[in-house]
Amino acid sequence: MNLESLLGSADELLAIASTADRPDERRRALDYVLDFVGPGFTVERFEAGGSPSALLYAGGGGGARPEFRVIFNAHLDVVPGDPGQFAPRRDGDRLYARGAQDMKVSALVLARVFAELAPVLPYPIGLQLVTDEEVGGHHGTRHQLDQGVTGRFVVIGEYSALRVVTESKGLVNLRLHAKGRAGHSAYPWLGDNALVTLNRTLNAVLDAYPVPDGEVWRTTVNVARIETPNEAYNQIPARATAWLDVRYPPEDADLPGRTPAQIAKHFASFCVPGTTVEIGAVAPPHRADPESAEVSALQRAARAEGHSGDFLRKHGAADARFYYQDGIDAVIFGVGGDGQHGPDEYVDVRTIEPYYRALTRFLRDLPAGPRPDH
Repeated sequence: MNLESLLGSADELLAIASTADRPDERRRALDYVLDFVGPGFTVERFEAGGSPSALLYAGGGGGARPEFRVIFNAHLDVVPGDPGQFAPRRDGDRLYARGAQDMKVSALVLARVFAELAPVLPYPIGLQLVTDEEVGGHHGTRHQLDQGVTGRFVVIGEYSALRVVTESKGLVNLRLHAKGRAGHSAYPWLGDNALVTLNRTLNAVLDAYPVPDGEVWRTTVNVARIETPNEAYNQIPARATAWLDVRYPPEDADLPGRTPAQIAKHFASFCVPGTTVEIGAVAPPHRADPESAEVSALQRAARAEGHSGDFLRKHGAADARFYYQDGIDAVIFGVGGDGQHGPDEYVDVRTIEPYYRALTRFLRDLPAGPRPDH
């Protein structure tokens, strides 16, 4: 791989503002990577909810889509940023741009390795390109799986600095609604303040899930918003709402595998009278077998490049959860960098070539045999 050539392509891809509110730019990013891969592959295109995606593999020719020994998964959408973040710039070993770390550079490396090895490997691999991961992934990865795409092992190129992510947290978005009774604030005994009721419930939730002082692998709750339609100082608010973002690991005793109704019942146990729970998005956690042959091969490949290959846990949700739901092991393995979703996001250029070589070694060394249970 020619690093400078790849960085030139990265500059062009990073300049595409492929955010959720710009469907044409997301489609342009997808077409760019398809052109980057080049001809000679079967390209299946998908679209759901206005989000295009694609699946590439060698062969095909009108025959049945194979079960892939390995799938490379990459998302090409990014979160919004200032206009200047879509003008990539180099500063020493750092390439700054929105999507540099998360995860357009990894996507190009995955695409390059796929293009070079898919035609010559003794087993089928797929390259899955999606454009909606940052807004949930349901119309990209989840949609493709629902259309029958399947494999034995998945490498998702989210950033990891060549460490291997075998666990990531699930999420719950919920709202707490409190009702009270309006009245004149000069006579508080005549009303029932919904904000006070809501605050009591929030205190109970945060007593059960206190904000940690540092990184910890347990369930956390973020109070993202508190609001009331009240617009006057001298009025007792009759309604109030709080938004909560909950992140939970696979080991949590209360949330994994529960239905939205069961999750609502769990959080209702913290509610004081006058407060109700409304469940929004629910996404399961993800876990892959840390002792599998594929994970071991990926670790060996990373270590051969001078990186630790250590296990890393992700506190954020990723598309790996969709594979986990379908009984497919998926890991996150990507380049290094920092500043994800922030104003100074960058990729560590020094990790790009080791990442390329580790992926190449991983695919070449991976046994092509049948599933262990066959």
